[in-house]
Amino acid sequence: MGGCRDGDAAPGPQQHKARRPSCSGLVNLSQTKDIHLYHFVSKKVNMVNIPKSRRTLCSGKCKKHQLHKVTQYKKGKDSVHVQGRRRYDMKQAGFGGQTKPIFRKKAKTTKKIVLKLECTVCKKKHFAKLKRCKTFELGGDKKSKGSSASY
Repeated sequence: MGGCRDGDAAPGPQQHKARRPSCSGLVNLSQTKDIHLYHFVSKKVNMVNIPKSRRTLCSGKCKKHQLHKVTQYKKGKDSVHVQGRRRYDMKQAGFGGQTKPIFRKKAKTTKKIVLKLECTVCKKKHFAKLKRCKTFELGGDKKSKGSSASY
């Protein structure tokens, strides 16, 4: 019943003149190139400026929109007591040089920004991720529409 043969749909008054989708499932290439180009251009962001406070939903006791303090997430110090670190140190000990490969083929030039949001009422913390950007600024000066560069 749902085949792609030309004789499936009988021409009649109820049939409108819209173009039927092709059987192959492919769309016009010129449209897809424009869409992919748009996504590529829109993802390329140079600078992001985020305010130091944001009113957003609190997932703690509040369960409603509250003012949150915004900070940038930073990785904590590595523990020397975790199993992987102890195993690596034991393998490295003694003679024989470097035992595990050291990664040197870094591909990415930017990192994804992670914001740490802390509720000002109940102190519950949660995270929000942003897209990749070259420079990230927290609480910088806002740009106004009418202002131009002064020399």
